[in-house]
Amino acid sequence: MVRNQYEQELEDLKKNIIKLGSMVDAIIHDAVVSLKDLDAALAQSVIDRDRAVDDLACTIEKACLRLIALQQPMAVDLRTIATALKIQIDLERMSDLAVDIARVTIYSKGEAHVKPLIDIPRMSDMTREMLNSAIKSFHDSDGDLAYATAEKDDIVDGLYDQVRRELLTYLVEDPKKLANISHLLFVSKYLERIGDHAVNICESVIYMATGDRVHLN
Repeated sequence: MVRNQYEQELEDLKKNIIKLGSMVDAIIHDAVVSLKDLDAALAQSVIDRDRAVDDLACTIEKACLRLIALQQPMAVDLRTIATALKIQIDLERMSDLAVDIARVTIYSKGEAHVKPLIDIPRMSDMTREMLNSAIKSFHDSDGDLAYATAEKDDIVDGLYDQVRRELLTYLVEDPKKLANISHLLFVSKYLERIGDHAVNICESVIYMATGDRVHLN
């Protein structure tokens, strides 16, 4: 009976990590849409929903500590719990960065962007693809998928450099647009950091699956 309860708690932990990943994915998506469409109401929704992310992350943390303290897991199970503990931290920080993007939408007060947003949504799409793939690698305990996912961060970094160069060119041409350009520069950096957190999740999954500690960032 005790073993069955332990296995159920471990399975619930994995399900909550997947649920948290899905919540964060939606928040990142909506934050960037709010910026693209200058939708302050959607941005506020992102900010409000971050509380639920924090609550679930806290639940996961408590579950991890409970399993370690009461069940004294060994080998693969211990690595799985330690990985879940680290992943929830990365997911919570990704959500915080999405909130920062939503706040930029609100600070913008409906002011039109210096240019149509193309590469920033592309960055968002790529970071979300990385996030979902990283969570799948956790679910499947698939180290190969984690490695392949981490490699996509080069695409995110390339888009970040492209956005930064383009925005700085706009700034030289029209210094009066400093505030708007600065906001978009911050957003591109937030997305680049979200990609880095996805890579952190991949590193954690590789440790869980193989026992090897790797540094992919």
